[in-house]
Formats: sequence, structure tokens, C-alpha cells
Amino acid sequence: MDLTPDWEYVADRVMGGVSTGGMAVETVKGRSAARLTGQVSLDNNGGFVQMAFDLADGASMDASPYAGIEIETCGNGETYDLRLRTDRLTRPWQSFRAEFLAPPEWQVIRIPFVHFAAHRTEAVFDPAGLRRIGVLAIGRVFEADVAIARIALYP
Repeated sequence: MDLTPDWEYVADRVMGGVSTGGMAVETVKGRSAARLTGQVSLDNNGGFVQMAFDLADGASMDASPYAGIEIETCGNGETYDLRLRTDRLTRPWQSFRAEFLAPPEWQVIRIPFVHFAAHRTEAVFDPAGLRRIGVLAIGRVFEADVAIARIALYP
């Protein structure tokens, strides 16, 4: 099931960090894609740039008939986080996360729901309450450049 994201850009500046970047829909290697770029800095307790979108206008979506998330991506060969939020999470720093490598050429990557690890929460991942999906450059000083041409739920 293809998703139709309305991506938004968020950076650590919301918490006092100094990372810089942006998100734009543009043509990347012949494909229309959402592209996250920026400089991730750990200064001032920062460390991320992100593009994310809400599902079902911010309400939860039942993704339980699906096995995971499929992305068509390319980038600068760096590792990025795919983060999921559900209706069981109450704090902005809580999520379920999995890493992926953004290769220099377009590639389809599937990440099963069972590969998402809980972060700063005791909650158990329940795809029946999926609310938000994000792509993050996080946790180390580096230049972010990752594009997503397609994102979907796969059976």
C-alpha cells in the first residue's frame, strides 16, 4: 500500500541544538523524491535533522495487515534512522527505530516491523496504532543527504 506523505522538516533546533538543513521535493537521479539534506551537529546537546509525516491526518492507522515499511531510497552512503510513532507513545522523544543505508543509487529497502526497536519507552510496538513515520540523520557529526522516492506498507 503506497503512502502519500506530506513530509515536514524538523531539526534539533526545537530543543536548542544547532544542526542545519532542509527538506525539498525535487528530482534526484531522475526520480521525484523528498530529499533531506543538512549538517548534523552534536553541539549544544543537538544531533539530528529529520523529515517526517503524519498518517491519517494525525490519527492512528491500522497497519497490522502489513509486515513492514518499504522505501525506495538513495543518498550519500550514510546510515539513517527510520522511526515510527504509535498511539501508545506519549513523549516526543519516544519512538520505534530501525537503521537503513542510503546507497548512492536508487534501491528498494524493506524493513519488517519486527526489526523496529523501542527507544525510551516500555511500550510494545503495535502496528494497529501507527501514527507517524520519520527519516532521521542523527547521533553523529556528518552531512545528511537522503532521498525517498516512494514509501509504502508491504504485506
